[in-house]
Amino acid sequence: MVQTDFGGPEAMFLQDVPEPVCGPRDVVVEVAYCGLNWLDLQQLKGPAVIPGFRLPHVPGMDFAGTVVATGSAVGSIVSGDRVIADPTQGCGSCRHCAVGDRAYCVSPRILGANAPGALAEYVLVSADSIVSVPESMPLSAAVTLPTAFATAWYAVHTVGSLAAGETLVVHAGASSISLAAITLAKRAGASVVAFASTDAKLDAAGAAGADLLLRNGDPDAVKTIMIFTDGAGADLVLDHVGAETWRTSLDCLGIRGRLLLMGNTSGDQVSFSLREVFHRGLKLLGVGGYTSADFVAAMSACFAAGLHLPTAARFPLEDMARAWDVFGARETMGKVVIEP
Repeated sequence: MVQTDFGGPEAMFLQDVPEPVCGPRDVVVEVAYCGLNWLDLQQLKGPAVIPGFRLPHVPGMDFAGTVVATGSAVGSIVSGDRVIADPTQGCGSCRHCAVGDRAYCVSPRILGANAPGALAEYVLVSADSIVSVPESMPLSAAVTLPTAFATAWYAVHTVGSLAAGETLVVHAGASSISLAAITLAKRAGASVVAFASTDAKLDAAGAAGADLLLRNGDPDAVKTIMIFTDGAGADLVLDHVGAETWRTSLDCLGIRGRLLLMGNTSGDQVSFSLREVFHRGLKLLGVGGYTSADFVAAMSACFAAGLHLPTAARFPLEDMARAWDVFGARETMGKVVIEP
């Protein structure tokens, strides 16, 4: 699927393009499944979000498939391997890539964002971004992992340092990242409070393991969380909504609580009392981009425990217009998956 303009589904066409050719450190993967992400839809609508984006463009960040070709310098991956990949590819040579911090590469290369993605029969990826999928996990489940679980792992564990016995509050509880965060938090022995806008989305958060379910805008939400935590308040809040949920996020934190900031979909500007933050010992933590080590750790944990997101809907590549409609309605719980 080739995006030739900005707009809606009419800006994308099914086309024949040349098959990708391996560089020395690349692999070509035959795509079995591609999972949609919000970045795909944002860049379809325009303007471009990621530097280096150019039209025409093939979207698709998350994929699962089978290796069909390897570069001359690739030794650990062979044709036939079942794989997924970190969409954040990097340049491989800058100071950030050298230490595995590809999210801050000086010349970022991201599958489906500014490099050809996986809404295609074949995708070209760097060999060092590849993770093999064990036979115990179907590729249809593995495709739900890369962006959601790597981002959630980095937020909850690396930045947030969530510990057993703590309480995590999650906004937008039925989004892919939130469902992944709930799953990881319960695996770590934490309690989880999830907010969502509808009963169906609350049910999805509950199915992922959330212990307390609250509707967005509940005027008694903070009081309820305080009762749930025996007056201690939450230890960690994961907020990728922004201005709309800012006050609730701060108010429900306990002493020395940590607020993970990783999104601004409802607005970017907020205000707060410096005294409130330093007096209560709060930590306001920008999550940023995960590292390559976090990606591997997250995928390994998911494989070991059989963790994955539910598949909300599945479409063939030629039915992308309907897929965009379903995905853009924001009513799905889990991943919308394409089968090239």
